[in-house]
Amino acid sequence: MNWGMIGAGVVMGIAAMGSAIGIGIAGQGAIGAWKRCYLNNKPAPFLLVVFAGAPLTQTIYGFLLMNSMKNSANVASNPAFFLGLGVACGLSMCMSAIAQGKAGAAGADSLAETGKGFSQDIMVVGLCETIALFSMVFGMIAC
Repeated sequence: MNWGMIGAGVVMGIAAMGSAIGIGIAGQGAIGAWKRCYLNNKPAPFLLVVFAGAPLTQTIYGFLLMNSMKNSANVASNPAFFLGLGVACGLSMCMSAIAQGKAGAAGADSLAETGKGFSQDIMVVGLCETIALFSMVFGMIAC
């Protein structure tokens, strides 16, 4: 058994769990914001889907890093490192997705209430995304 290959699978799984949690959080915010719009006879902005779906990208980053790890020539020579890399990068992507979901829920609430500030709100969502991008890129470099 190669523990390094387990690390490659773990990075994808943990990142995907974070995406699921983040999408759930942001989705709840978007649905609540739409409900308020309907109750107030205001148009419900479809743009809130952007906030709800933003945490999905961490799954893609986990998949890309997983492929990089499993195709690495070094995985057999240092399995403990690759297991640790998978767990650490997966957790950072997971936490990034959860934070992004929370920011997305707040952004959905803000945009639905005021009709303003989409560019500022999406920048904060993007800042949360940056952590996952860094984890993916640095993990690929470490492979």
